[in-house]
Amino acid sequence: MRVKRGYASRRKHKRIMKQAKGFRGRRKNCITFAKTAVDRSMQYAYRDRKVRKRDFRRLWITRIGAAARLNELSYSRFMNGLKLAEIDLNRKILADMAVRDPEGFALVAEQAKRALAA
Repeated sequence: MRVKRGYASRRKHKRIMKQAKGFRGRRKNCITFAKTAVDRSMQYAYRDRKVRKRDFRRLWITRIGAAARLNELSYSRFMNGLKLAEIDLNRKILADMAVRDPEGFALVAEQAKRALAA
């Protein structure tokens, strides 16, 4: 008896079509177009999960640098001062402080300045 694979391929096609929901044109209803579009979208999703981390780090560094300038320090001297003062705050927390708690950030910047002077 031969195997016709109707159920197996239909299940595979349904999975791809479900992933292609929301695409435009033939990419949402033709399996060959949908398959290539879904494959490409998965590659972009994988790549951009890494790019998102990169982008957020850049944003945090920009915010910290701007707040450090308000406290008469460059970004690099500020980060070096934190290291010398043994203040272990990551960039995400520092950027959040720079935006939401400028007074607290100023205190941290003051400690960094003192550590640089010593």
